[in-house]
Amino acid sequence: MDAKYFKEKVQSLGLLLDEDQLIKYDRYKDLLKRANETMNLTAIDDDEGIYEKHFFDSLLSVRYFKYDGELCDVGSGAGFPGIVLKIAYPELAVTLLEPLQKRCRFLNSVIDDLGLKKIKVVNERAENYSEGRERYDIVTARAVKSLDILSELCIPLLKVDGHFVILKGSSGLKEIEEAENALKILYAEKERIYEDHLPSGDQRVIAIYRKTRATNSKYPRHYSMIKRRPL
Repeated sequence: MDAKYFKEKVQSLGLLLDEDQLIKYDRYKDLLKRANETMNLTAIDDDEGIYEKHFFDSLLSVRYFKYDGELCDVGSGAGFPGIVLKIAYPELAVTLLEPLQKRCRFLNSVIDDLGLKKIKVVNERAENYSEGRERYDIVTARAVKSLDILSELCIPLLKVDGHFVILKGSSGLKEIEEAENALKILYAEKERIYEDHLPSGDQRVIAIYRKTRATNSKYPRHYSMIKRRPL
């Protein structure tokens, strides 16, 4: 996927990118490739792969969900989907929550280089981020952690009536089934589940949950407990 095809495919999602946004994505790609030479940000660092499996993949959910208000990207890593969504929606307020300091430095360098506003990086683990509790309209994550673990890290950060937007690969439907009890305990009500594909054919699952009640104060637990005994 090159920049031209990326623009066309994003338009098919209902999102029209202008020239400035396309320049920002191209610059972001270059910054990612350069940084990846000295730090382990991503295993996918060719131009085509970045455009499809990082940028387009991060935007696939816009076909089904409108992003506005304040968003928290949990475990942001190299900025997926948080920075990708921020470029697409300049008015979206974004928090990139990332526990590794070296990745935070990279994220801040991208924000400065691209001149992005209303976006901040927080160097903190999700289970320790008390300042963000019950604060966000949207919480999302594009993480490798299983959904039963991820739910306990993400949902406490949501306002009541906020949305948890789950971005998963081919294992998504199985993970959603396995996380049913955790989602129920955390008062996350399923709105819709969508199955989609990248242009290359890779399966994606996008699930949207709405938080119906405030999270019990005992959640999230310490990460070692979350991992040892998922809800």
